[in-house]
Amino acid sequence: MKVLLAVPYWGGSHRAWAEGYRDASTHDVEVVAHEARFWKWRMQGAFVTLAEEARRLVESAGPFDVIVGTSTLHGAAFLGALGASRAGSAFVVYMHENQLTYPLSPLDREDETYAMINWASMTVADAVIFNSNHHLESWFEAVVGFTRRFPDHTHTHLIESVAARSSVLPVGVDLGRIDPPGSRSGGTTRILWNHRWDHDKGPDDLVDFAVGLVASGADFELAVCGEQFVSPPAAFERLPALLSDRLVHFGHADEMRYVELLRSADVVVSTARQEFFGVAITEAVYAGAFPVLPNRLVYPERIPERHHLRCLYEDGAGMVELVRWVIEHPKEAAGICAALRAEMARFDWKVMAPAYDATLMGVAEGRRR
Repeated sequence: MKVLLAVPYWGGSHRAWAEGYRDASTHDVEVVAHEARFWKWRMQGAFVTLAEEARRLVESAGPFDVIVGTSTLHGAAFLGALGASRAGSAFVVYMHENQLTYPLSPLDREDETYAMINWASMTVADAVIFNSNHHLESWFEAVVGFTRRFPDHTHTHLIESVAARSSVLPVGVDLGRIDPPGSRSGGTTRILWNHRWDHDKGPDDLVDFAVGLVASGADFELAVCGEQFVSPPAAFERLPALLSDRLVHFGHADEMRYVELLRSADVVVSTARQEFFGVAITEAVYAGAFPVLPNRLVYPERIPERHHLRCLYEDGAGMVELVRWVIEHPKEAAGICAALRAEMARFDWKVMAPAYDATLMGVAEGRRR
């Protein structure tokens, strides 16, 4: 088939997802995209210029069987701007994240514009794909109240049909670049926090955790890396003085350094307040790190239930306790790591690309019927 990916925000996990599928698919996959900046403007206006690019591709090589728009695309407007160039193409929305359940930054105020763009895209899609069960379920729990706030002609009657067209297809991840798994030295336990430096990833909670772990007398070192789009969280200013030479990495890591950090980590932790899939955790666990994660969001889905007791915490004290258990029980922790690494392997693009190909083929055939 001919597949078009429309990606208004070409950066971070959005770009990794699009490039990963394009490179691993057996279909002919083209991409139209804009740079990863001004995300609100991308959601509001990118449909015009991306549709211009898409029309040129159709004029030169013919129509697409399937068009896939990410959650930052105003899908309804994009289809309108495509006009006749759509030519019967099936339209799929891939919900990488959403703006209805995403926690507000302290600098933002509530604005339903962007959640409305997500919802409008879904209503015109032949299929809606979420990256996790947690994401799908939390969206449909929230959208009921969202539509009921409309002043009249509410869309509540559409929820059931959109839900019927919705499914889950996890993010594919390039795990092959991490092979072989890291070899642990058995010395000081290295803890990795590898998330975007933003409010929704819980930077304050990471600092509280570091304070608690220092107070506990644990022998550890900490690596803190991740994308940065804004000023570093204020709480992070405390980490260098608090940890001194225990802080073995602090800031951005290029790809080579990032893979080194993945392969050298004994433990990977999350303090997230929002996580729809968890690419960073998937990478670290595949590399051999023991996960210590909050018992919320997508994490109970990502970690098999038999390991919840050792891997999922309820509060800050529980997080410290779990990390201390890993430090004090290295053999038992290594056994769990090996089992979880095998679990993560199913998200590699070698496994996921055929699933994407088959899913999009099915949507295209359904459109033609």
